[in-house]
Amino acid sequence: MPQVVRSRVRALHAPPPVVPVPHRFRSLADREAVAVLHRAARVLVAALPELTDRLVEALREQEPAYRAAIEADPAEIWQEVHHSLRHNVGSLIQPREFRDAAHRTSRRIGEVRAEQGLPLDAVLHAFRMGGAMVWQDLVDETARRHPEDIRLLVHVAADVWNFVDEHCGVVADAYRRAERRLAWRRENRHRLMTAALLDGTAQIADLPDTAAALGLPEDGRYAVLAVSDARRSPHGTTHPPLELPAGTDALWHAGPETEFAILPLGRGDGAEHGDAAGTLTGLAAALRVPPGARAGIGAAVEGLAAVGDARRLAETALRACPADGGVVLLDEHLPAALVVSSPGLGAALADRVLGPLERLDAADRDVLIETLTAWFDADGSAPRAGARLYCHRNTVLNRLRRFEQLTGRCLTRPSDAVEVSLALAARRLLTG
Repeated sequence: MPQVVRSRVRALHAPPPVVPVPHRFRSLADREAVAVLHRAARVLVAALPELTDRLVEALREQEPAYRAAIEADPAEIWQEVHHSLRHNVGSLIQPREFRDAAHRTSRRIGEVRAEQGLPLDAVLHAFRMGGAMVWQDLVDETARRHPEDIRLLVHVAADVWNFVDEHCGVVADAYRRAERRLAWRRENRHRLMTAALLDGTAQIADLPDTAAALGLPEDGRYAVLAVSDARRSPHGTTHPPLELPAGTDALWHAGPETEFAILPLGRGDGAEHGDAAGTLTGLAAALRVPPGARAGIGAAVEGLAAVGDARRLAETALRACPADGGVVLLDEHLPAALVVSSPGLGAALADRVLGPLERLDAADRDVLIETLTAWFDADGSAPRAGARLYCHRNTVLNRLRRFEQLTGRCLTRPSDAVEVSLALAARRLLTG
């Protein structure tokens, strides 16, 4: 064989030579072994129904996951096993003719069993049991009719078991693909069900199925949490979801601009009304939102069919939330909720009550607004309002009297105090 001489420079820079994989030539013994394999396999094809019966019975006895399927529909399992054996044993005789059909059969089995929820380990065990039974029958058939040829089967044993492993791989791949597809369908179905509940478009007739699929009681009590995060990107990606206190159950749903959480509050009986209110109060107190995020918790409603109402109440609470972030529990901010529920009327009220202050310098107007707000927050206590504003109580009282003179309102008159309080809320929530 002549030597190949190369330049040392080229050897340093050229890619390493690709060593060709030698084609496997079967020895005479290999070819004889294949003939023995084909002869025994043809006998198995002729006795396929009996082989199918034995494999189905072995699955019933040795694979618990298949036992229920066999008892539920024995004819369907028998046909599946028979179809698989026919193509796989045929592949041992005529691989080119049967290989594609055998792969299609194995893929179909993987998909069907994934859809039925049969564990993948059980399906692979069934294929290996079938491979072991076929191999044992090949050996037994050769030993019975041609014992002198048993030694030749050793040459094809690796081929037979590689074939079994190949089909186990086909089944596993098809099973996992079907499992991912089913998971996507299930998640999409749950998402659509949740969206219908929140939109209030769920059909009454569909509620039992929805309750079962989402794991929610149909007659339970519910509230909805609405979260708006200014950090959401325009492409819909969000930062990690809002972390709820430990032990809080929630079913999340992401909307275009707001994320919602359906909060189960227990079964819907009157004795639990106080418990539901207490749960929401505790949740609002424990909830910590990221900077810039706003959260609104609506009032409790009765029944899964009323979740759409709970969502609307949560959105009202969210609109009543300060622009710079925070948490608002609707039951504790009903006056503000009234304002944001009718922004036109709220703006009109603010203009009517606070309009006379617009004639003042901005700094002077802001001082009066700040003093009024502090006084209301202090439940009408001038000393506590002064402590918040770092001024004397008399300064607070003087500013309040000036406000009354400018607007013609009397803060000691309940109706006027209510209007001023609502007007301040409207100014804060509707005009920033």
